[in-house]
Amino acid sequence: MDLKKILPENGPPINEVNKYIEKYKNDLIVIKYGGNVLIDRNIFDNFITDLSILNKLGLSVIVVHGGGPRIKRELDKSNIQSKFIRGLRVTDEKIINIVESVLIDFNNDIVSSLNKKNTKAVSIHTKKDNIIEVVPEAKELGFVGLPNKINNDILLDIIRQNKIPIISPLGLDKNNQTHNINGDTAAMAVAKSVKSRRLLLMTNVDGVLNKEKKLIDEISSSEILEMVKDETITEGMIPKINACLDAVNNGVTAAGIINGTKQHSCLWEIFSDKGSGTLIRK
Repeated sequence: MDLKKILPENGPPINEVNKYIEKYKNDLIVIKYGGNVLIDRNIFDNFITDLSILNKLGLSVIVVHGGGPRIKRELDKSNIQSKFIRGLRVTDEKIINIVESVLIDFNNDIVSSLNKKNTKAVSIHTKKDNIIEVVPEAKELGFVGLPNKINNDILLDIIRQNKIPIISPLGLDKNNQTHNINGDTAAMAVAKSVKSRRLLLMTNVDGVLNKEKKLIDEISSSEILEMVKDETITEGMIPKINACLDAVNNGVTAAGIINGTKQHSCLWEIFSDKGSGTLIRK
């Protein structure tokens, strides 16, 4: 395999890449591609390139995508005001239909963009190969679900064919009713279910910052809980942190929060000694 031909010039050093290909070759990596990272097409294209490279290097990757900003745009077009409770969108019947169609649309966009790079990907959502069974999260939230069970067989079958499963954060309850799932929660549930080696949450911040606003490279669960307690970690970062903690306490080796707006952050995180964001271990 000619790494020079596959890797980007501004990517991680080749000697390090070799070492990590060896390290991850029998493992699964779950990547959550966050809603806020999606709006800029250049960033999207960069992510597609990185995914294609990971696949060509023989790594087994599962992608869970978000779609918050795209959903908001569609709801605005229909003049629908969203109400949020604990950061989750209250989802009635009208909203769930819009959410489902936006997320499936976006899912197809990712799959066809990968196909153009000769990387085979497979759509997974409520209308095709649904793998997520949900229970309603709370009555007042409407059609918002918590993953209850993941069908690993479908995922592992796709991976054995050297294809990338692209999963929408949607699931079906026991009555086959579609529910919206928080993207980080969906990614965490998948990572736990397949016992992945890594869960990477791609977002629009560099990672976890300390009191001096400096990036923390690596941190343990207990240190993170302290930071939540003393309010160093606040607001939007808390659900991400909770997803990472849940994952590493349930069989995922480590979880990372990285900045998806930075070029090749995915490759730097996986293939370099210094990584690119914050790595959370048990």
